[in-house]
Amino acid sequence: MKKVLMIGTGGTIASEMTPDGLTPELTPEQLLRYVPAISGLCQVDCLSLFSIDSTNITPGHWAAVTRSLEENYEKYDGFVISHGTDTMAYTAAALSYMVQGAEKPIIITGAQKPINYDSTDSKLNLMDAFTCACADELSGVCIVFSGRVILGTRARKTCSKSFAAFSSINYPDLAILHDHRLMCYISPEPGPAPLFCTRLDERVGLIKMVPGTDFELLAFMLERKDALIIECFGVGGLPSYSDDKLFEVVRRYTDRGKFIVMTTQVQNEGSDLSVYSIGHRLKGNPRVLEAYDMTTEAAYAKMMWILGQTRDAERVSRLFYTPVAHDILYRG
Repeated sequence: MKKVLMIGTGGTIASEMTPDGLTPELTPEQLLRYVPAISGLCQVDCLSLFSIDSTNITPGHWAAVTRSLEENYEKYDGFVISHGTDTMAYTAAALSYMVQGAEKPIIITGAQKPINYDSTDSKLNLMDAFTCACADELSGVCIVFSGRVILGTRARKTCSKSFAAFSSINYPDLAILHDHRLMCYISPEPGPAPLFCTRLDERVGLIKMVPGTDFELLAFMLERKDALIIECFGVGGLPSYSDDKLFEVVRRYTDRGKFIVMTTQVQNEGSDLSVYSIGHRLKGNPRVLEAYDMTTEAAYAKMMWILGQTRDAERVSRLFYTPVAHDILYRG
């Protein structure tokens, strides 16, 4: 039998009702008691790293998970991380950069309802996650949820309540599960050896453009951050509002060494700054990067990983546009 390490982090799947609402209370061992069939699939050891609502996840928690994976990597054939759904896509993206080239499955799962509810998706998701953690066809970081296997760099929570909570953005599902049988469409290509990294620059921000966005808001963020992800309208660009103040802020802070990543609020098909003049005029700035078909979650996590290694503009650009775990396909 294969050996799998289950890493518990809390989330809805491990929550119980308290006077203050749902709160993570259950350990990984307690979760496994609800799905006894897993013991017939593989040998499981458990590690409870923390027990928190995933809204409270920080980059420090990603580093703790990464260290646990590195410390236990040679001892196990696969890994299952139980996690809350609200920030699961950010964690999946971050771990895809912090644990690169893994030939073993690193499966993240959770649930929309606690495991002790009668109408819960927890048991199905846990069984499916362990099935995937034992699969020879899968490797690297994936989210397994509602019968779907989604690449860690391509996942996004698209439903707040439904069991089918996650979608794969601009990339096909890797596999599906039916009655706990894995049907794999795409097998990720692992590297020659896993690369673990816990150095992140946490001074990366995110802002969503709205009609009439004040240029001082961009300046406020860029004053405090090393890089800023800007979710634009449509295929991308900055509004001029007849005064060009937003463009002036971009020029001023990139001249000071800050980085900006332009992406889109539109979920599918990605950005293309070359289409309209409001985007095209940004293309010549070496410190303005374009996310293209990357998810916001991936762009955010990738910049934290890159700036943890270098501030050299040429190297930052090269690393950003170099695909990691199929995070970017279209690069202009």
